Amino acid sequence: MRFAHLADIHIGAWRDPALKKLTLEAFRRAIHIILEKKTDFVLISGDLFNTAMPSLDHLKQVVILLKRLKKQGIPVYTIPGSHDYSPSGRTILDVLEEAELLENVMKGEVINNKLRLSFVTDKSTKAKITGVMGKKGSLEKKDYELLDIDSLEQEPGFKIFMFHTALDELKPEELEKADSIPVTELPRGFDYYAGGHIHIVEHKDLAGYKNLVYPGPVFPANFSELWKLGRGGFYIYDNGKLEFQPININNVYKVDLNAENKTCEEVNHELEASIQGREFNNTIVLIRVSGKLRSGKPSDINFKSFFKELYSKSAYFVMRNTAKLSSQEFEEVSVSAGTAEQIEEELIKEHSGKTETCFTDKEEDIIRTLIRIMSAEQREAERKYEYEARIKKEVDEALNI
Repeated sequence: MRFAHLADIHIGAWRDPALKKLTLEAFRRAIHIILEKKTDFVLISGDLFNTAMPSLDHLKQVVILLKRLKKQGIPVYTIPGSHDYSPSGRTILDVLEEAELLENVMKGEVINNKLRLSFVTDKSTKAKITGVMGKKGSLEKKDYELLDIDSLEQEPGFKIFMFHTALDELKPEELEKADSIPVTELPRGFDYYAGGHIHIVEHKDLAGYKNLVYPGPVFPANFSELWKLGRGGFYIYDNGKLEFQPININNVYKVDLNAENKTCEEVNHELEASIQGREFNNTIVLIRVSGKLRSGKPSDINFKSFFKELYSKSAYFVMRNTAKLSSQEFEEVSVSAGTAEQIEEELIKEHSGKTETCFTDKEEDIIRTLIRIMSAEQREAERKYEYEARIKKEVDEALNI
């Protein structure tokens, strides 16, 4: 038995067209490897797309790639991820399933307040596949609470459980405060546990649970992932053996500069020195500058000129991260690690009231309201102008305009 395990493809994740192109190219290369290896089937453990309703251009490209697998008789089994998920229950995966390009394996019904899942059996290998979808805000925890584990554990045969959530036992330190579940929430005794959601490359065996696997993203979805992973990939399971398949599209060159107690001129000089005598053909250049400047402010660092020089050396794309760069001229913003919501709340409490406004008495409440309004996504079937008008109206009401 040979199958491929992918997750967190996130088609459409990057805003810049050049990086969106790389996400599609990474998926294209993954399909090429899968066809070359002649796998029996493919698992996609959530987040094929970055949104429940992707653009038509991205949908078209994914359909073309999935049709290549279908023509070779390689079925694709999937579960929706937190990005595929829609509160209405409708996602573009339903359309792809109707077109017989993939199959959602989360099937079942609630009986006596228990979620009883059924298995999808692969025709060629007789492998039995089931799983639990991911949802925004880790709402899938409720599904695990209702899960009829006994019926799953008693099923005979080679079994695969697909999941799109973080596990306590495999969670990295940087995600310590992220929502997760203990591995004991999963049924025991399966032959393979195909994970997704957290972008790590990990394979672990625990008592009662062998082959707990996170393949990581097919292509990194943000700066920090590019910095940490450098490239994406996926796993191929071949008769009990696991082999990671890296997908190398572009070289990644990292510039990590400590600006502590330095002037802007010194930082500019060090940036220039870091690329002297180098060419960057087809390379993504990542620049991370941190520390507190002795004089000047971050905006005085000549990143524009530095970027221009890199592109003249044939760099494919240049990105910078100055989140931990500060100066003596501004009070440093310091927050503890935590969820986005916890960090937002800490920042609101720390900095509200420091600037005089007409909302001084209720500034914290108004900030929270504005964050909630402007975080709202476009509704299904809602046109762009309708979405923008709705947000503007809600902001006006919040500000009493």
